Amino acid sequence: MSTTQTEPTKVDPAVWRVVWAVLIGGLAVLFDTTIVAVALHTLASELHASVATIQWVTTGYLLALAVTVPIAGWAQRVLGGKRVWMLALALFLLGSILSSLAWSAASLIAFRAVQGVGGGLMLPLMSTLVVQAAGGKNLGRIMSVVSLPAVLGPILGPLLGGLILQHLHWSWMFWVNVPFCVAGLVLAYLVLPKDGPVRRVPLDVTGFVLMAPALVGVLWGVSNSSKTGGFGRGDVVAPLIAGLVLLAAFVIWAVRRKDRALLDLGLLRHWPLASSSLLLFLSGITLYGAMLLIPLYFQQLRGTTVLEAGLLLIPQGLGTLASRSMAGRLSDSIGARWLVMTGFILVLLGTLPFGFAGVHTNEWWLMAALFVRGLGLGIVTIPLMALGFRGLERAEVPDASILTRIASQIGGSFGAAVLTVILAGAAVGASSSAELASAFQQSFWWAVGFAGVGVLLSFALPGRVSDGVVRR
Repeated sequence: MSTTQTEPTKVDPAVWRVVWAVLIGGLAVLFDTTIVAVALHTLASELHASVATIQWVTTGYLLALAVTVPIAGWAQRVLGGKRVWMLALALFLLGSILSSLAWSAASLIAFRAVQGVGGGLMLPLMSTLVVQAAGGKNLGRIMSVVSLPAVLGPILGPLLGGLILQHLHWSWMFWVNVPFCVAGLVLAYLVLPKDGPVRRVPLDVTGFVLMAPALVGVLWGVSNSSKTGGFGRGDVVAPLIAGLVLLAAFVIWAVRRKDRALLDLGLLRHWPLASSSLLLFLSGITLYGAMLLIPLYFQQLRGTTVLEAGLLLIPQGLGTLASRSMAGRLSDSIGARWLVMTGFILVLLGTLPFGFAGVHTNEWWLMAALFVRGLGLGIVTIPLMALGFRGLERAEVPDASILTRIASQIGGSFGAAVLTVILAGAAVGASSSAELASAFQQSFWWAVGFAGVGVLLSFALPGRVSDGVVRR
């Protein structure tokens, strides 16, 4: 790993062209999940399916994505980043068009899986292509742009979904992906660096057979915990245990195989990557867990529509917008530790008012709290994304990108599941708005606690880590 010291310099315009080419194509993937999440009730009604069946529209996509993410690094080594990106984007485009034409729940679930395969390749590749193009320099400033859709997706996705469901047919949730995919393909063809010849790199089949079902088992088990019975359900315990056993087996296999494994776990000896992955897991819990609670609070307790709840979340998005550029610049100059700690403190302070909120709490007060929370989310996410890649060689970037993506994804799923279970348990027997308000307050206090853990773990982050020169 390179530790060459470099001072922050002006970002090469060619790097920004790669950033925007990747970002425009990636927008479809990053917004798609949250847009669809608000439409499950509508889809169940329109496609004449039970809620349990229609949940697979989201679960099937998530599991297909989880299966594909681990092979993104191998695919890039074989085909090259540009070819894999365009192939993945074309798959996502195909899945989006087919999903918009779905005639039943089963067909929609199948077509969403096609989207998941494309998305599973694209998500880690987004960071990989950008970091490699930048040569590992000025990562904070670059990630402040790259991370924007990932942070705003859970905020603006429900708003866009609410607008579509209120004024258009549900199929438009998938048609909105098409312009982004087409523009992304054109820009990728014109802008991304040309790949070399196709190489013969053996796939670690044993590693894939262990890791892919391990991620599926963990994510499937966690997602099932949102149903009645929580973490005590058989369809939670069985896949979760199986997934963890397979994950442990993969770790043993990968450690022995070293850099020939599907994923080089030896990279976790690089403390910036290990610590950022841990905090990305926790920020996933904080971001997605509370982002599930907040719209539910507005809809179930205060009786707002999906669209109204989305509008009330706009201040959080504005807060993220306000802090991202500053966080990117400071990340390059002072490092991640104090920035991330400050961000988690702001997230904690912005979540705290919801721990006291009832039916008639002033909305302007809550929107101000959401703005503060958004400031914190922007400050947390960007330095962590940049930190994981600092000091790495070019060849190490793909696996690092996969590790950080898995940490964030599992953290998000775990946070949403845990807070759903807490809310469901606290709301059992609630027969009045006051009792339901109390259930939400208990759940938000858990979200505050997760943010508090983030503050403490931030001390484990390294201080300023200079940009490594990613060798070409």
